[in-house]
Amino acid sequence: MTEPKNLLIVRTDRIGDVVLSLPLAAIIKKYYPDCKVTFLLREYTKSLAEGNPYIDEILLLKTSGNKILIRGNAEKLYSKQFDAAIIVYPTFILSLILFLSRIKLRVGTGYRWYSLLFNRKVYEHRKHADKHELEYNIRLLQEIGIKKIEEAEKSNFSIQVSDTSMNRVVEVLKNKGIDSKDNLVIVHPGSGGSSVDLPIEKFRELVKLLSRRDGWKILVTGNIAEHSKCESLVLNGNIKNFAGIFNLGELIALIDLTRLFISNSTGPLHIAAALGKYTIGFYPKVPACSANRWGPYTRKKLIFTPEMECKNCTVEQCIKLNCMNSIDINKVFEKIEKILMLLPNTGETDV
Repeated sequence: MTEPKNLLIVRTDRIGDVVLSLPLAAIIKKYYPDCKVTFLLREYTKSLAEGNPYIDEILLLKTSGNKILIRGNAEKLYSKQFDAAIIVYPTFILSLILFLSRIKLRVGTGYRWYSLLFNRKVYEHRKHADKHELEYNIRLLQEIGIKKIEEAEKSNFSIQVSDTSMNRVVEVLKNKGIDSKDNLVIVHPGSGGSSVDLPIEKFRELVKLLSRRDGWKILVTGNIAEHSKCESLVLNGNIKNFAGIFNLGELIALIDLTRLFISNSTGPLHIAAALGKYTIGFYPKVPACSANRWGPYTRKKLIFTPEMECKNCTVEQCIKLNCMNSIDINKVFEKIEKILMLLPNTGETDV
């Protein structure tokens, strides 16, 4: 095939989805260094791609309220004269917009009824979780002629921390009596609702144990809607609630200051992994939302799943049986404590 010169990557869903698509840019630049790489994102995720040395331009999806503007987006993309586009996670509307934009090469899944809008199709069912989401994303590059790719674990996310965001975060921490050079742990109890969460009571157990350990300060994060949930974890003065205080760019900066990130399956967990932080994740055994597909893509991680035995697990069954409640927090803390003993000295561990 002809080497692409002006390539569009479409990823307009949520934070974790975008993070796990960022490495595509570095890989494309390695094989096609003269190719211009543009990402189409939503406004609220643009901080993830800003300053990325492998991304030449960021376009924002045009919307009116919750409605995606078909004509407005198609006209904007047509004006950019892209010769190829990869729609990492398609919807009918996005697929139609690409078709109407007259982009010559359009890569997408072959399993949707609207796949006829693509002329390069990939036949993989991601719901079976045979691979990690990042590996599924990288597989799409074969359709633009990149057949042989190095190990995905060497992927370059290139998430940048802006000086403006870092300065504000340091100031907010200072006002809360926290030095940005302190040993910081983030606990992020919320999620986007796409998985099955560890119950908040379990997070309370864990935070209580963590807060007894000298030399570490615990920061609870979440969005404004999760403020009350996060506040329920503030059990003593060693724990501070930052839910709803930071925008995404500032959250990236905050995560960059911390040593350990603890959460359910959620976008900020992928940010932490991409920034090289040690990550602790809680995941159900449901294949479509398991750690096999959605775990933090790093070796610096511990993953905890329900201790209950089950077959053909579904989200509905997991919720009904309260499977996540079977995770033993004492065992979790024992593992985390080993990490905390090593991190202040080296910042690295293979626990």
